[in-house]
Amino acid sequence: MGHGTPDNMACAGLLQNLLLLFRLRQIVCGSVQFSIPEEKEPGVLVGSLSKSFSPPYQLLTQEYLWMDTNTGNFYTTEQKMDREALCPEDTETEECIILHNAIVRPSGDLIQFPVIIEDINDNAPHFVNSEIHLRVPEDVSVGTSFLLDDQAQDRDVGLNGDLQYHLEDSGGVFSLKVEGDEPFIMLVVQTALDRETQDQYQMALVATDCGTDPLSATATLIVTVTDVNDNCPSFSPESPRSVTIPGDSARNMLVAQVIATDPDSGLNAAITYSLSPKVSDRAKELFSLDSLTGYIRLTQDLKSDNSEELLLKVFANGHHCPPADTKVTVSILPTLNQEMTIKIGFIAEHQNQTLVLPENKPPTALAILELEGDSSFKGSSLVIEGKVPFTLSPQNGKYLLSTSKALDFEMKKEHHIPVVVQRRSGEASVIASSQHFIRVLVADVNDNAPHFLQSHYQLEVEENNEPGLLLLQVSASDADSGENGRVTYRLENNRSNIFNIDPVTGQLSVSASLDREQQSVHEMIVVARDGGSLPLESTATVSIRVLDLNDNAPVFMAPHFIFFIPENVPLLTQVGRVGVTDPDEGDNGNTDLHIVNSSGPFVVDNAQETLRTTTSLDRETQDRYELYLLARDHGTLITLTSTARVTIFVEDVNDNQPKVIVPKTNSTCLTVSPSAMAGTMVTKIYATDEDSGLNSEITYTAVAPEATLNSSPFHVDSKSGNITVAQNLLQKDLGMHHLFIVVRDGGKPTPLYSTVWVNLLVNESGEPCHLDRAPTWTGTPDLVQTPSRAPICNIQTPKYVQLTFLAGLALMLASTCLFTVTVVLCLKQRRRSHLRHNKRQPDEENKIPLRLRDKYYSDN
Repeated sequence: MGHGTPDNMACAGLLQNLLLLFRLRQIVCGSVQFSIPEEKEPGVLVGSLSKSFSPPYQLLTQEYLWMDTNTGNFYTTEQKMDREALCPEDTETEECIILHNAIVRPSGDLIQFPVIIEDINDNAPHFVNSEIHLRVPEDVSVGTSFLLDDQAQDRDVGLNGDLQYHLEDSGGVFSLKVEGDEPFIMLVVQTALDRETQDQYQMALVATDCGTDPLSATATLIVTVTDVNDNCPSFSPESPRSVTIPGDSARNMLVAQVIATDPDSGLNAAITYSLSPKVSDRAKELFSLDSLTGYIRLTQDLKSDNSEELLLKVFANGHHCPPADTKVTVSILPTLNQEMTIKIGFIAEHQNQTLVLPENKPPTALAILELEGDSSFKGSSLVIEGKVPFTLSPQNGKYLLSTSKALDFEMKKEHHIPVVVQRRSGEASVIASSQHFIRVLVADVNDNAPHFLQSHYQLEVEENNEPGLLLLQVSASDADSGENGRVTYRLENNRSNIFNIDPVTGQLSVSASLDREQQSVHEMIVVARDGGSLPLESTATVSIRVLDLNDNAPVFMAPHFIFFIPENVPLLTQVGRVGVTDPDEGDNGNTDLHIVNSSGPFVVDNAQETLRTTTSLDRETQDRYELYLLARDHGTLITLTSTARVTIFVEDVNDNQPKVIVPKTNSTCLTVSPSAMAGTMVTKIYATDEDSGLNSEITYTAVAPEATLNSSPFHVDSKSGNITVAQNLLQKDLGMHHLFIVVRDGGKPTPLYSTVWVNLLVNESGEPCHLDRAPTWTGTPDLVQTPSRAPICNIQTPKYVQLTFLAGLALMLASTCLFTVTVVLCLKQRRRSHLRHNKRQPDEENKIPLRLRDKYYSDN
């Protein structure tokens, strides 16, 4: 086996891929297909290829399934199969089919078979909006239907994805009607609606699937009843019927306010006021009516010393309604002769006739008020005009001024209490024209904590920022005043010490560069504190998400990977895992692996970060491979890379038989002199094995019956293959000797072997030996396990050897008569031969004659 050039190897790889495609056998759906419910636990049996194909089996992709190579059974893995994730485009169809590839049969056929992922009810219905709003006019007829566009979705299929709807908490006012195959959900009005009675209904719209264990989702359905103009204005009982004013009242004085209401809303509730055309000219001259507010005011100053009574008829007009009317009687009393005065005795703290009261105090007495002035009006009293948080209560002819509730500095810092005198003259009553105002200042108390504009601040910052970068500005306000409202900021539990906040402005900055790989999110609490003597605090959370930059190159688990793989592995066998990590996120952290320096028989499986074989390996051709892997991330602006070295050692498999070099053929014959002494090497068996280790260690064994081996004049060395004379050759050893040699390697569990015939002719003549054909072994084929105990073999001796034996026998009979005469000559001849033999050098004793060496050995 020789080394091929890269072009030859590329051509071989292309040819192999074409053959692989040619052998691709598609198994259509319905012939061999399997199904399994989704989300199964690991180790569940899905099916088996053993009924359709013979072993071995190999599943090419083992992401969701793994296969027993012996039985063809395949099971679920740790990675569960989610039907909605595997078939996102087909979630509305009935079947989700995943095609798998496997290599089957000893011939290595590539097949493809489908696995149907069956749906289970693992997805609950889902409403896009948690609240569904619908507007319905209040005059809608009973039985009217309204289409609901917001329907629930369910990613399951079949009954698991069919939805049913019902209402909860509708109170019988509404019901549902579902129509069509692709259902239209209609909301049906069951009872008459009245916005003035109830303007909004809130109920639950429930969607439930039809699975065995049904799942449901709920959305809040809010029905707002819109107004129609079905009500007309009417005057409130609070609208005044009579009022009395003094005769010296000033222009623009507020005499009264008429109040009408309309239960409708918006423009339907708009009311305009007008005076009846039948009002007297004197009333039209003195009074004006505001058409929007219903205020009745004086149009001029009064200077009347006589009593007078005027009747005002007021209309309240609404849209498409007959006007409502009310009557207001205005009594004018004569001008007072003397002004009344109010004497104030302060109880609470005061400064320059001004009361000073801290906020948040419960109802508190402020002052004692006393009337002084004209005594012609008996039974005069003090009253507070308007709605203010103060009260006047009579106390033995005097009046106690108190707060009616706690005052709030933040709502109003200063109050002016309007106190007027109400006098009685006979049965008439009048409010005095003179008004007295009592000033009350509210003192601030630190009763408000700072308030953040946002309770949670969120921002994003790219990593590797410049130190000192301003991130954001938080802001908190305090309704208190002075020091009570002065806010300062600080960070609570700032363990990183790289974030700083300006205590006055609230500007947050970072003093160091952020590293997303060290920490991707920073959470901190900002505390706002006021300057009160008993300070108050509030907090806000700041979340900083550090955005990733492609600042990290991929990192291999090791700079140098070393793998060992047997040479007889099938195609696409996993060589080893070359894990690589990139701490960046997204595309910046997604990596691809490439082999950059070799077109060898390996490819990178990026899905599992492993190396796989693409062609068959042969250690005898190449026993190691040196690769360099390039890892490249998918950074947008910049791409980062790193490399790693990979050394792959191809381990030897006993796939080569020993190759016999000497002798060259089974018919090679060698002549051995009968005078060869014991221990003389007559020839050598030489064999090679291209494997390595024990697979290449060769032993030589002669195969023959045990009796024959024990009496054989030749010995085969099991290690060296040297064939030597085991004992001095005798007369019985003359003739042809066929040694059947088994040449075995040391492979485990079963060694490989070759055989060779060594043919030795013991002959005094020393003439070259020739065989017409090679001997034939007719013994047992079991030559590997017990070659030394092999059964008796039959050796077919060539015909010319038999003829030679018969001719020699005849000559021996003819020479018997001359035995006595020639015995002396024979003894002398043997003595001379013995002497010549003793004169040979010791190191030449075991050498093969040059002509024999030329015959059996070559330069290789």
